[in-house]
Amino acid sequence: MRQRLPSSRIPHWAAVRRALPAFAPALREALRDGYGRRELMQDLWAGLSVGVIALPLSLALAIASGVPPQHGLYTAIVAGAVAALAGGSRYSVSGPTAAFVVILHPIAVQYGVAGLLLATLMAGAMLIALGWGRMGQLIQYIPYPVTTGFTAGIAVVIASLQLQDFFGLTLAHAPEHFSGRMLALAGVLGSINPAAVAVSLTTLAVMALWPRLRTPVPAYLIGALTAGLMAFALRKLWPQLQLPTIADRFSYLIDGVRHAGIPNMVPQLQWPWQIPGDDGQPLHLSFHLLRELTPPAFAIAILGAIESLLCAVIADGMTGKKHDPNAELVAQGLGNLLAPLFGGIPATGALARTAANIRAGAQSPIAAAVHAAFVLVGMLALAPLLSQLPMAGLAALLMVVAWNMSERRKFWRVLRQAPREDVLLLLSCFGLTVLLDMVVAISVGVVLAALLFMHRMAKVSQVRLLAAGDAGAPVDLPTDVRVYSIAGPLFFGAAERAVETLRRYDRGMRSLILDLSAVPTIDITGLVALEGVIDELNGGGIYVVLSGAQRNVLGALRDAGYRNRSGALWYCRSMSAAAQKLKSNAVVDASSAEPQTVPAII
Repeated sequence: MRQRLPSSRIPHWAAVRRALPAFAPALREALRDGYGRRELMQDLWAGLSVGVIALPLSLALAIASGVPPQHGLYTAIVAGAVAALAGGSRYSVSGPTAAFVVILHPIAVQYGVAGLLLATLMAGAMLIALGWGRMGQLIQYIPYPVTTGFTAGIAVVIASLQLQDFFGLTLAHAPEHFSGRMLALAGVLGSINPAAVAVSLTTLAVMALWPRLRTPVPAYLIGALTAGLMAFALRKLWPQLQLPTIADRFSYLIDGVRHAGIPNMVPQLQWPWQIPGDDGQPLHLSFHLLRELTPPAFAIAILGAIESLLCAVIADGMTGKKHDPNAELVAQGLGNLLAPLFGGIPATGALARTAANIRAGAQSPIAAAVHAAFVLVGMLALAPLLSQLPMAGLAALLMVVAWNMSERRKFWRVLRQAPREDVLLLLSCFGLTVLLDMVVAISVGVVLAALLFMHRMAKVSQVRLLAAGDAGAPVDLPTDVRVYSIAGPLFFGAAERAVETLRRYDRGMRSLILDLSAVPTIDITGLVALEGVIDELNGGGIYVVLSGAQRNVLGALRDAGYRNRSGALWYCRSMSAAAQKLKSNAVVDASSAEPQTVPAII
């Protein structure tokens, strides 16, 4: 019989293993709850239903991101299966999403497909690190105006990227940024293609009206079929009609031979930097390149974490289940780490596909894995037909995606109801996303949100002089004793402002009681500020007594080396005890005692 090791002999790796998120907790939970033939059939149906939605969307989102359409399919296949089976959310479906388009398109334009795949791999490693660092709970602290501004800005950028194909405009080179793109499109309005407009508007109308029929067939599938059939009919009637399709725009290489459209072959394992660029040469992997790709990779990781956890939270609300945020981050990281090795672009939890998965009766992560298998089979069997989808129809699909993710009601609600600072934060994130890029928008948005939080907390933290008769003020104190109460957190955003009041003391004061009972937390900046003002008071001949600190604040004081100093500083359990010491002059009588560390528990 094996004996348990005493705690002192447990290997270090065991403690590390306990600290890491559990692998595949959602799948293990589903199997533990009982998984049989009935649950399997429900998962198969749900996976097929979601796969039907994911197939055209994956094509369209890859094209919107600036890469050939098959890379979107590879993402849904590889990342969709890995993130589902290893994840912490029972119902989330992962794949390419519209949120990434704003980040991915500039990377693809500047570094090509290989650079985008390398950035995806780096983002996957970052997501794993976030999950291992148990940072899943921290994502919930990103303010509402920030996420709303990002999302609305992303929707505007996605819509702007579709205008060229939606109207069939002839544009040699589309500028990377929004303002330049709009000016360039305005300059070629005379090249509108009536056939493309007819296809895009018809597809848009069908997708807008289809949900009113309340059928289980998704609107995205009907939209893709409508666009494909309409393009086929128009070309039959007018063979010379110019109506660009996927096959006209994209191609792939096999054994040195270029083929049009989408390859009907299983994704191949290949290092991202070995993929040939537009010049036929592989990407030169270097430290300089990795350094350049680090900011966009970080933006991909942060946005992927936000989207995935938001998707999981909404799935929890729809089902009553509870996800594991850290395991979900690790799973998304694994998906994004493996997907680029097979040509996949960044993936994250897809809200629309997850909601469809739940409504179709999914019981476990196996449903999302079935969706990935369906996309693979669809690519292998339908690649020639998918290659004939018109670009105008895919642009209409993405217009619907942009409209659905625009958060227009939430956006207007913030504008109407939120405080002025939140409105400024919303508009800053929205404007930076549209006019610059997501890397800048995320960086500035998070920093602005932190500064706004510090500004508000600084207003909360205050120092108040307690006069005789005030609630909590000691009675019958000597006339040269003052009592001050600090309320609110003493951290780097509020400490200096809070203690500034103590520096404006009256000259008749000889002793001061500082009540810390309403201070919930203190950081090193607060400790330094408090120590500075105490030294100033001591230098002016004023004796200071600290009282009533909460346990965590008291521990911080002890760790910072605060000591009872006769004639300068003392700590008491409560304000009444501090008052009693001053009345009896006990602290002065202790001048012969050795300095004592502030106790950890009072």
